[in-house]
Amino acid sequence: MSSETETTDGTDDSSTNDGGHCSTPDSDGEVAEEIAIVAFERKLETAEDIRNELADRYDLIDILEYHGDVFEEHWGEYDCFVGLMASGIAMRKTAGLLEDKWDDPAICVVDEELTWAIPITGGHHGANQVAQDLATMGAVPAMTTASEAAGKQGVESRAKAMDTHVVNGDSTVQTNLAVLDDDLGPVARLDGPRAVLVGDDVTVLKRNADDGIVLGTGSVSGADAETFVAAWEDTLERTEYGLDDVEFVGTATRKADEEGLLEAAQELDLGVVTFDKETLFEHEGPTPSKSKELIGWPGVCEASAIAGGREQELVLEKCSYEDEVTVAIGR
Repeated sequence: MSSETETTDGTDDSSTNDGGHCSTPDSDGEVAEEIAIVAFERKLETAEDIRNELADRYDLIDILEYHGDVFEEHWGEYDCFVGLMASGIAMRKTAGLLEDKWDDPAICVVDEELTWAIPITGGHHGANQVAQDLATMGAVPAMTTASEAAGKQGVESRAKAMDTHVVNGDSTVQTNLAVLDDDLGPVARLDGPRAVLVGDDVTVLKRNADDGIVLGTGSVSGADAETFVAAWEDTLERTEYGLDDVEFVGTATRKADEEGLLEAAQELDLGVVTFDKETLFEHEGPTPSKSKELIGWPGVCEASAIAGGREQELVLEKCSYEDEVTVAIGR
């Protein structure tokens, strides 16, 4: 999966197909894992360039040569179609196939010069992430989903960042409106066994794997991806845990656009969850931090490690790497 950034304050990832592949579409709010690039014969070379660029971010990328029934023939086989064509063509050929946003494959179109990448259906179910990935080839992601258009992360993107999936899809209408109003708040964890009664405006997320640890991370501005990776690996070596045990990277909302952190998380296939100032103050760690008196924020790495963990406790207190990145481990 590609990395996603999630905020808890509402402000805020082979050869040409022969038709034998078949899988179920992505329908639980996760970023697409199996995609098909649909291109006219004259643009098959460009399609190959796209596949090569995105190859390490998806489980499967097939290339389908365009013909009038190509979408209908392969509908339901992929999580997302990438149409290397005018948006009107993709819209006309797929409109009659659409039934339900939670079951339909996502569709993202990109023009032949790779200038614009436009999610047209399933933005929160893969198309937005594909558009973001195409930005590495120079295409501008044209997001039209309300939360992303407002610069905020929708509930489905939060689910992906935390390696979970949405159980009750209809609820996201209300919870994504709360994201827009900065009124959703942190994701609450509940341990069972227990029965939970929720209303239509409560989105339930279910983990895809067992609970693990959280890499709480702070940094100076401009730290590069290599430094973040080295800091995380160095810190994990001080414990019994490895990268496979990491649920996600936790940090502050003010670090949500830290380029080196996001690149490092993507390289290691980790989601990024950001916490607002109030949440971090509620989970402040034991190590004194200069940032509290300088900019009014508590120490980021320990607080985010505590806030993000199921037990909300530290496994390892703050470690500093080359005076650029700080890391704490929580669970």
